[in-house]
Amino acid sequence: MRTTPGSPRAWLRTHPLVVDSVLALVLAVASFVTTMLPIPQPPDVPLPGLPLRDPDLLGGALILAACVLVAFRRRWPFVLLCAAEAPQLALMVMGYDGGLTGLAALVLLYTVAAYRGLALSLVAAAILSASYAAGVLMAWEPGGLGEHVFVLVVALAVWLVGRSVRLRRAYTAELVDRAERLERAREADTRAARAEERSRIARELHDVVAHHVSVMTVQAAAARKVLETRPEAARDALVAIEEMGRTAMREMRGIVGVLRTDGESGELAPQPGMADLPVLVDQMREAGLRAQLWIEGEQAVLPPGIDLAAYRLVQEALTNSLRHAGPAARAWVTVRRERDELLVHVEDDGRGGTGGLTRGPGDRPGHGLVGIRERVALYGGVLRIGPRQGGGFEVRARFPLKD
Repeated sequence: MRTTPGSPRAWLRTHPLVVDSVLALVLAVASFVTTMLPIPQPPDVPLPGLPLRDPDLLGGALILAACVLVAFRRRWPFVLLCAAEAPQLALMVMGYDGGLTGLAALVLLYTVAAYRGLALSLVAAAILSASYAAGVLMAWEPGGLGEHVFVLVVALAVWLVGRSVRLRRAYTAELVDRAERLERAREADTRAARAEERSRIARELHDVVAHHVSVMTVQAAAARKVLETRPEAARDALVAIEEMGRTAMREMRGIVGVLRTDGESGELAPQPGMADLPVLVDQMREAGLRAQLWIEGEQAVLPPGIDLAAYRLVQEALTNSLRHAGPAARAWVTVRRERDELLVHVEDDGRGGTGGLTRGPGDRPGHGLVGIRERVALYGGVLRIGPRQGGGFEVRARFPLKD
């Protein structure tokens, strides 16, 4: 049964010395009271064994010594059990009526069985039995076997109760520990899932924002240059910027919508795929990058993950070509679908091998390369990014297609 924090029961659990001291006091008082009670005896039938001595100061001190040790039973139960047997044995040998001091020894035996290991508890039971047997042999005449057997049976029962309590406590502790380990594992899995989801969302946000903002920046720069000399061209560039901004907002709403629905069904726009490459290449042409697209092989439906990853790869590569390859650069996109793999190749003839995904001295490093590598590695693909023979830069990726 659970205890409420701050309740008397909880306070007693956190202060076991108080409980044990009260128990020791009750045993001592009960032992003193029982020694004062007269023992009924027929006039012609003497009690077996040595005659009982009248209570005196020595007997009271022995009773007190046997009971007071119970107050510290949780700290040194085995040592206190051995120490308690000395006054117990002295009471029996000297003929004193020990009252209920035998209960103190049973309490200590239970404590050893409940809080210590099996070997030590067996030794404690053997010491208690040997001490009792020695006292009986030295203080009593042969006889009363049933009473002695009863005492030993009670001691065995107390030992078994203590052992069962210890085993149950160990079993409960194991269940608690297992539950805590499962909880920690669940939290670790949750943190890993959240980290993976954050990484995925970060890639999507980067791809969407970087692409559209890069195109808008190039078009805005072109509009600024021809604003006075060719206002119609500047107007067309501004219209293209407006359309690109609206497209970026739609894709951003789609990503934010996924975050807000929290697994609930919602009317979300489908993710882009390889079928949208012609539109992407047209956008790049309008932004000033002379791009061409070749699609070879089968036009079968790709797995959704690879479809999106390949599209984002082309988008990122063309965006970086637009930003870094120079105003007169050309770019080529080749997509070839084979039976067991998908090849995506993006190359440009940018300025002297510094185009594509490289960064110039004035450019700040971004997350494009990291995002591309993560996407390709996620689906077991092979990626190559580097200078192109004859100048420029290229991005080549192979995605395995499993049947």
